[in-house]
Amino acid sequence: MKGTYCLIIGNYKTSSLKIGNLYEDHKFKKGFYVYIGSAMNSLVPRLNRHLSDEKKMHWHIDYLLKSPNCHIRDILFNISDKKIECDLAEIISKDGEEIPGFGCSDCRCSSHLIYFKRKRDALANTRNAYDKIDKDYHNISYFKKNFSINKK
Repeated sequence: MKGTYCLIIGNYKTSSLKIGNLYEDHKFKKGFYVYIGSAMNSLVPRLNRHLSDEKKMHWHIDYLLKSPNCHIRDILFNISDKKIECDLAEIISKDGEEIPGFGCSDCRCSSHLIYFKRKRDALANTRNAYDKIDKDYHNISYFKKNFSINKK
């Protein structure tokens, strides 16, 4: 199954983190972050991996999710052969604050991680982005009910 996803991540305490080779010490503000990614061969395993605490550090997002202050609060995703992560990132970033270079080493975007002070703004901007490009999407409840190996 192929698709694109947006992780809505709550960061409950401002802290500085090392993010692979991207940042030695970057300050992540308390608030909510939208991480936009795609899985063009393995959507279900990718989302289960993001929800898991047990993983090797590979992508920028792994380092953020490793922080004890950061937790996935929701996921919005679509099932499609069309890769739309850059389209979503462009729209979502218009009302948020980009974290430069994060998650976009394989494209021309300036960021695939967008900061919002409030969860409702992160969710509203993400839903709006899917609506603007006319793509149906599902949320974390749908994923956990139908695909999750970690059904908590």
